[in-house]
Amino acid sequence: MSNTLNPEILKTKHHFEILDGLRGVAAIAIVFFHFMEIVYVPEKNAISHGFLAVDFFFCLSGFVIAYAYDDRLGKMGIMEFFKSRIIRLHPLVIFGAVLGLIAFLFDPFSNDAHSYSIGRTVMIFLSTAFLIPFPTMEERFFNLFGLNAPSWSLFWEYVANIIYALVLFRLGRKVLLVLTILAAALLCYVAYRAKSMLGGWAGENFWDGGARIAYSFLAGLLIFRFKLILKSRIGFIGMSFLLLLAFYVPYSWGWQAELLIVLIYFPLLISLGAGATLAPGLKKLCNFSGNISYPLYMTHYAVMFMFLHYYTMYKPSSGQLAIILPVGTVLLIGFAYLVMRFYDVPLRKYITAKWKNQPHS
Repeated sequence: MSNTLNPEILKTKHHFEILDGLRGVAAIAIVFFHFMEIVYVPEKNAISHGFLAVDFFFCLSGFVIAYAYDDRLGKMGIMEFFKSRIIRLHPLVIFGAVLGLIAFLFDPFSNDAHSYSIGRTVMIFLSTAFLIPFPTMEERFFNLFGLNAPSWSLFWEYVANIIYALVLFRLGRKVLLVLTILAAALLCYVAYRAKSMLGGWAGENFWDGGARIAYSFLAGLLIFRFKLILKSRIGFIGMSFLLLLAFYVPYSWGWQAELLIVLIYFPLLISLGAGATLAPGLKKLCNFSGNISYPLYMTHYAVMFMFLHYYTMYKPSSGQLAIILPVGTVLLIGFAYLVMRFYDVPLRKYITAKWKNQPHS
């Protein structure tokens, strides 16, 4: 069998541009949510449900994986699928870990790093870079990956990809529907028990992340397998508005609203977004939004703990925060673009070329 990555098999398919654009909208929303949760208690946080962007990512991932690989995984083979996913995902996992380490060691507003030995710091870095859960940093709320908290969702993304290639890819639509219903029941139990959909990122709520991705990823697969694509003329701006509504749902509406958003609203948005009509003038915006979404998600959190320490130390006024938060978000978007342009894209091209040139076994 060939160990090479066949360029014909891996050839990129047509993109659902509006869904790409929505991915970027969700990534920007979660960055702003992370800023806001440092400053405001949930009851006063206008974007208190920004964390649900992760569930939207999971559902979108299920749809996109099914669209991209259902008709070619059998030809390309499981190992080439795993290679393609590692090339796509892991360069930014490692970059996020390095960035997190630099921010941890040289945070101008904190000396937390001084309380860790070199060996302990290396262990935390390696766990973050290779997605080995290690919730050991108390001052960082026992995040699974202390140097880059958002990596928790990438851990579950990898799990979902593995299960897809080994099991879900082979299942018929009826079995997939049954599994989705079971996953929905599990998610209802988790939300009821925790009175929140926020879990998955820390040691104490580790398995909640499994429940979150189980339902949403399966729902995304289901939308593609059953061709539940709703044609509409809503467009990118309208779809962005509908997506942002979910993040701005009042905190007082509780976990029941969060659950309904994840169970029903996000799958509906994926169905609508896949069938929505894109105005030609917005194509570049959607492409840019989609392209920077993953780099933004994986690089923004290095700043968050520094901002937390800055906020704790200096207590900036509301007027100062009105400048710091939007400007900080824009700067992080710009940084994500640079990371994508000069690190992620070139490195992925280089690794892909190297693997293509491997000799046959």
